[in-house]
Amino acid sequence: MSETTSPVNIIMIGMAGSGKTTLMQRINAYLHEKKTPPYVLNLDPAVSKLPFQANIDIRDTVDYKQVMSEYNLGPNGGILTSLNLFTTKLDQVMKLVENRSSQTKYFLYDTPGQIEIFTWSASGAIITNTLAATYPTVVVYVVDTPRTASPATFMSNMMYACSILYKTQLPFLVAFNKVDVVSHEFAVNWMEDFEAFQQALMRQEEGFMNSLMNSMSLVLDEFYNHLRVVGVSAMTGQGMDEFFVKIDEAVKEYHEEFRPNMEKQIEKKREQEKKDKEQQLRRLMHDLSVTDGKEVDLNKQE
Repeated sequence: MSETTSPVNIIMIGMAGSGKTTLMQRINAYLHEKKTPPYVLNLDPAVSKLPFQANIDIRDTVDYKQVMSEYNLGPNGGILTSLNLFTTKLDQVMKLVENRSSQTKYFLYDTPGQIEIFTWSASGAIITNTLAATYPTVVVYVVDTPRTASPATFMSNMMYACSILYKTQLPFLVAFNKVDVVSHEFAVNWMEDFEAFQQALMRQEEGFMNSLMNSMSLVLDEFYNHLRVVGVSAMTGQGMDEFFVKIDEAVKEYHEEFRPNMEKQIEKKREQEKKDKEQQLRRLMHDLSVTDGKEVDLNKQE
């Protein structure tokens, strides 16, 4: 499948309350309006109600509350175990996705609000890597803009974004949601102008945290230089056009950087496996030459 016709996986990640699922609904409605309806997959087993119709829903496969009761787990453990159980059926899910790939331009994936469960779990990594190996994949990190207005919460979000980027190693987009309430321009300014962030820190009480955030902002400077940022509103639909412009840029990065690197890693792994097999064969031939092909008495004492 060529770069222009290949569908795109969009994985939505965001903290609880960031408006991630509502933004999914906005993106879904926007794509329907553009006559390019997406294929939607819900990977959050604990969500009680979705504002959109999911084509594939983890809740149809795994009963979250039953998992909690059966395995005596808390909420987070229940979500993690449900995700693990769903991952055992991932091959069937990918067949359904593949069957729709010729008719669908975008596959949207909604993930649990407890983002550490998806980003740092084995099942989350398996799902992400499988998607990335199949079609161009973009990770969208949704940020609650009004709650990020203070330097401390802003820095916390950026550190989380940085960790997700380097964990997934996929094209990455930060979507500042709820810009209808508070504009994201302050965040863009802090990322582009280190002194502006310093001034915001100085307006707070001095202390250890200010010194720490000041140091971290210097560390993240290189991260900011290569970061895609867009301001959106799940409520009004503001920024949807720019959102998909950034998605197109990320897809281009996937084809130019990620895909070649992944193919190199696969080839390197194959070569290593070939060398391991050759080494095992040499050891076997050596053992056969030492014993002259005769049966070795393991009980014989030297």
